[in-house]
Amino acid sequence: MGTASIDLTTPALPWLWKKRTLHEPTVLQSFALDEVHQHLYALQLLPGAADSGDLCLNRLDYQGTSLGHMHLKGFGHGVSMGVQNTADGDVWIWTEAAAESGYGTGVTRFHFADGAVRTGSQVAVREPLPGSTHNQPSVCMASHRIAVRHRTATGPRYRVWDLDRFVAGDYTSPVADLAQTGAHPDPAVPFQGYALHGDRLYQLAGSAYDDTTNPPARYGNTYLSCLDITTGALLQRSRTEAGRSLAHREPEGVAVRRAPTPWLCAGFAGGPVGARHFSVFYKPPA
Repeated sequence: MGTASIDLTTPALPWLWKKRTLHEPTVLQSFALDEVHQHLYALQLLPGAADSGDLCLNRLDYQGTSLGHMHLKGFGHGVSMGVQNTADGDVWIWTEAAAESGYGTGVTRFHFADGAVRTGSQVAVREPLPGSTHNQPSVCMASHRIAVRHRTATGPRYRVWDLDRFVAGDYTSPVADLAQTGAHPDPAVPFQGYALHGDRLYQLAGSAYDDTTNPPARYGNTYLSCLDITTGALLQRSRTEAGRSLAHREPEGVAVRRAPTPWLCAGFAGGPVGARHFSVFYKPPA
């Protein structure tokens, strides 16, 4: 499908600011939107769970008010996630699954249940890319596709499928297969999330403020970038100073809000250790 890119040089505007409504005291890892019900789902690592891959999934409304949470044991790092709305009204949450060394070796989908605890044995783990690591999904309901970021011996890649075929277990005919590229001018800077939207794939990279390499006075090293999944080409990359006044200011997660017009949304963690808050900024159409 033809998709117009969101201009990454458009000034970012605040949507949610310094919200303390996530269940755990840790930073936001990623988020995705249920536009049918106007819910925002957000993932966090449980305290001290980087190696085990234990996550907290939060559900919030569009004002950032908490609507519940659940725990996911041994699922992954929470680098990205997806929300799938079905014709019969179901809402499926897509995440990493079957964590090894803290990152998913597959992906899964499940229903949100406030207060529940899910383990790997309670979900169907899909391994569309056997032998890969760091499997992280993103769902685009505009194109009805799913992407899985993953690592192989040659580095991180993306593969994209028709969502219905993927759900049916048919991984043989991907829509696209491309290398992760261009996320940041400095490849050593951490990758912080991605989102699929039509033929475009948006990436977020950057690190938290520090006193030496990334001081607050320089307003951070966060970049947004856009890949064309049909060619693998880097279409645009732009540094963003969104949330530059935040203490800590670590970029965490990116999503596209489709209605009423496409917004590219980027998350930022702030606040002190043990009492983190999160903010979401968006880039509207130019």
